[in-house]
Amino acid sequence: MANQEHLDHALEEEFAGHGETIHKLKVSNPQFKVLMEENHALWLQIRAMQSNVTPADDAVIERLEKERLQRLDQIAAMIRQAEA
Repeated sequence: MANQEHLDHALEEEFAGHGETIHKLKVSNPQFKVLMEENHALWLQIRAMQSNVTPADDAVIERLEKERLQRLDQIAAMIRQAEA
């Protein structure tokens, strides 16, 4: 459960002021929870590659960053819809 709390806080930093909506979506919408977990996994991979913990060329990092941005766009859309 501590890991889930960490994911909540990480998204709250990305989407300041929407913490309550993020929590409500996480517990009520399985698709949102999956997007949240995928976003975090991508962030960890990118971070490891950028810090040279995991070797990767720039093209791989760029592809992962684009995937993460797609997740963030989907998350943002779901937050907007929930708050509308």
